[in-house]
Amino acid sequence: MTALWIAHVEVTDPDAYGRYAQGATAAIAAHGGVFLARGGRHVQLEGRDRARNVVARFPSVEAAVACYESADYQAALAHAKGAAIRDLVVVEEVG
Repeated sequence: MTALWIAHVEVTDPDAYGRYAQGATAAIAAHGGVFLARGGRHVQLEGRDRARNVVARFPSVEAAVACYESADYQAALAHAKGAAIRDLVVVEEVG
């Protein structure tokens, strides 16, 4: 079953977060991830609004978690530490 990687982000340091985004893009693609939404227009209906919302589809929950745990993604993520407030969840899609 495919899975969605859903991130809600408040960027506090655009330069550092840009470096994260570059590395994360390559790591996500290397694990079969495809972006469905990245930034863009949104309407917050409930909960905390964060200006950046990202959705990527992976072949499976396991592939998404393997991406997150990979050395390449963790190297990119080091740039996001202190540069953003983030929530990240992986959700299996309905078959």
